[in-house]
Amino acid sequence: MSPDLDRPVLLAQPPSRPRREGALSLALLATATAIALVADPYASLTSQAMLYVLAVVIASYAVSRTAAVLTAVGAVVLLNFFFITPRYTLRVDAQENVTALLAMLGLALVISHLVAVSRRETEAARLNERRARQLQELAGDLAAAATPQAALLLAQRDLRAAFAGASLVVPLGADGLLQLPDGNDALRDGLLACIREAAPLGPDTGRWPGLNAWFLPLKAQRHIGGAACIQDVSAGDLAGLEHAQAICALVGQALWRMKLAASMHAAERQSQWHQTQNTFLAAVSHDFRTPLASIMAAASSLQTQRAKLPLPDQERLLATIVEEADHLDTLTENTLQLVRLENAGELALDWQSVEEIVGAVLRRVRRRDVTRRIRSAIPRGLPLIKADPVLLAQLLENLLDNALKYTADAIDLAASYTQGCIELAVHDRGDGIAAGAEPDIFEPFRRGDRSGQRGTGLGLVVCRAIARAHGGELARLARPGGGSSFVLRLPVDPRQPDPA
Repeated sequence: MSPDLDRPVLLAQPPSRPRREGALSLALLATATAIALVADPYASLTSQAMLYVLAVVIASYAVSRTAAVLTAVGAVVLLNFFFITPRYTLRVDAQENVTALLAMLGLALVISHLVAVSRRETEAARLNERRARQLQELAGDLAAAATPQAALLLAQRDLRAAFAGASLVVPLGADGLLQLPDGNDALRDGLLACIREAAPLGPDTGRWPGLNAWFLPLKAQRHIGGAACIQDVSAGDLAGLEHAQAICALVGQALWRMKLAASMHAAERQSQWHQTQNTFLAAVSHDFRTPLASIMAAASSLQTQRAKLPLPDQERLLATIVEEADHLDTLTENTLQLVRLENAGELALDWQSVEEIVGAVLRRVRRRDVTRRIRSAIPRGLPLIKADPVLLAQLLENLLDNALKYTADAIDLAASYTQGCIELAVHDRGDGIAAGAEPDIFEPFRRGDRSGQRGTGLGLVVCRAIARAHGGELARLARPGGGSSFVLRLPVDPRQPDPA
């Protein structure tokens, strides 16, 4: 999701226009004068003076400091003109009235100053609160950002919101060059300089103080992922500089985190590739030699001693060659399939019918199931799944072949739909798995049976890899009364295709 670049500006509002301030000051003075004139027969001079003091206090909160001072002076002049004898002149006859006017002017100026300072501190506190909230929101947004481009857009958004001047955020490419948009070459020197020095440049930074812009690196520790420029800034805004640096530091840390995550992901993929290579080499050096040796020995005996061997011995050697070649073919297919699954990334999946896949598998496996031990229970109307039919058929065929190999009793193949998943289960009554050996059956070249049957040690590994490539899971459960249940759970997309 693209960050919102139209967040409202966080700067304190610019001062009102002089005309508007003047009109407000005149309105306050006119109101105070009108009230004092109405109350003149009943109020003392002190009470009338307090009305003007109140007007000055309100003006100090509402207008700029200069306008507030002018309001205070105007209040003293109006009090003198309308209420101090001789009235309707600016002349003051009594010494005590001069003192009162001067005291009132001083009081009004002091109040105006204190109120202005209080207002400025209040505005600064509010601005700091908004900036702190902005940093907090930025940290949360950066934690959810998945790409460096998203982090840079967040930086652009928040700098634009926090400062009135134009801002620009530029990433540093893998080649060490700035990826500047067209038309911004004039800023290249400043951006390159702040990256080279790994420090901010501009007013109040101690570097290039004559500029009217800040150049800030997106830095985290020793890593610099780019630079930012904020134009039309002025000297003395130390709080603004600190806020800009905080934004750039957060973005720099996010870019550094993404770079570390990418490096870790690449290292993990490299490690998986080496592990796959080691698995393949282990298969070649461990399990491939035995059937090859048997084939070579039988073939050599037939080649050199065929004329001397009786026909039953020749048939036995030929059967050995066929059996070992079939075993070697199965081992090779499982090993290569494991390598493909671990390095192919996402599969090309399409809508498939579970009933059709199971039917095709049963037709092939029952050629080897001469005693018809496999019983199937596949309900009609199961939802379609997104799958690779060849891989899914290989998974079921491996499970059924294992069951045929390790049990002489009936084997049940069942399917069901529950909790948004298709479950395919193969139940047997074999010897089961030794206690504590359950995790080993899904590891390469680990076999959990004690039946004396020879296996490749890769069949269940490939089955689990196929299941996970489809977003599912394969688990082995112990059956009450003995035997095993291998249960495959595959997710069902609720958006089923329209029937043809």
